[in-house]
Amino acid sequence: MSTAPPVAAGRGHLLAFAGLSASYFAHIGFFNPYLPLWLKDLGLPIFTISLLASVQSITRVFAPYAWGALSDHTGQRVKLLRFSAAVALASSFGLWWHGGAWWLALVLLVMFTHTSSMMSLTEAAMAQLVAGDWGRYGRIRLCGSAGFLVTVFFAGEWFERFGMKHFPAWAAGTLAVVLIATMKLPDIREPVAAHDAAREPIGPVLRIPAVRWFFASLFFQVMSHFSVYAFFSLYLDSLGYGKSIIGLLWALSVVAEIVWFFLQGRLIGLLPMPRWMLVCGIAAVARLGLTAGLGGSIAALVVAQWLHALSFAAHHTTCIAVVSRRFPGRLRGRGQALFTVIGYGFGGVLGVLLGGAVAQELGYRTMFALAAVLAAVGSLCAWRVVRLEGAATRAA
Repeated sequence: MSTAPPVAAGRGHLLAFAGLSASYFAHIGFFNPYLPLWLKDLGLPIFTISLLASVQSITRVFAPYAWGALSDHTGQRVKLLRFSAAVALASSFGLWWHGGAWWLALVLLVMFTHTSSMMSLTEAAMAQLVAGDWGRYGRIRLCGSAGFLVTVFFAGEWFERFGMKHFPAWAAGTLAVVLIATMKLPDIREPVAAHDAAREPIGPVLRIPAVRWFFASLFFQVMSHFSVYAFFSLYLDSLGYGKSIIGLLWALSVVAEIVWFFLQGRLIGLLPMPRWMLVCGIAAVARLGLTAGLGGSIAALVVAQWLHALSFAAHHTTCIAVVSRRFPGRLRGRGQALFTVIGYGFGGVLGVLLGGAVAQELGYRTMFALAAVLAAVGSLCAWRVVRLEGAATRAA
């Protein structure tokens, strides 16, 4: 029986993953911020918009773990990425036909079922590639932030000038670039011998108290941030900001993200990962509180968006590092999938639906204030992880 070639994190491999990261987040950078505005332009009410926006999170409840388990079993993460990108592109053409809310829900369901798998599959492959070098991981992820920055800014300018009618064309174009990027990836696989071994159970890891509290912190942190992902553009639009300003404020958060990923190789070692989670949670409380209380102030919104460097970028790297440590080897795909399912799946669904209901009844400011409370709960869970990890270290 032949075996897969060993993984070598050469320059070509890193560039290929950097290209995928750039193209994938370029798609996300236009799609997520402007999807609610496009749906509003179609005449849909706020709660219907929140339901359609939640489809992405709904797919993250089941799709990433299914894809992750399949990738753990086969080791064919790159081939699965290519298949996902192709189906997502094909399904995006359904956005051209305005068949009503139910048709859009179906199109988004198919599209997101495949794009939501790409996050966990890519992170699993990248974690295998960088082998704990989080400075290298940051440089790859920086390219994704740069891709997001380009599209969130230029799409804002485009939609300001020409309106939202070209949204489906942007979707197809960006997904076509993602598909091309997957074709450039090296065919990285786990050694075949590992897949001939008995299936490694994941239950013992999930029974570790620090792991359970980690996932609880992840859940509340990401749930709180869906107030930004799903409603920040609508909130700014309701305050009278133009699409160019909306795009600029999104871009500022991504600049902060880029700065963090550029520096994280030197910064991430200053604190243990659980303490970084606590710092990121506190930053999220401040960010969402500023957005809720001072949305009419550009200066306050700029500060809030800069806090994205900690509330998202540092938090994301910290979580990937924790998952990679707790779910090594043949648990990697399922561990990364659980990260997506618990945070961006269950947390995302509840965040978007709860946020839409609160925004419709009580307004966007109240919704962002509630999100700050959720971030505070996530910070308390992170504090519990710090205590448990500290106790384990002292006992060792």
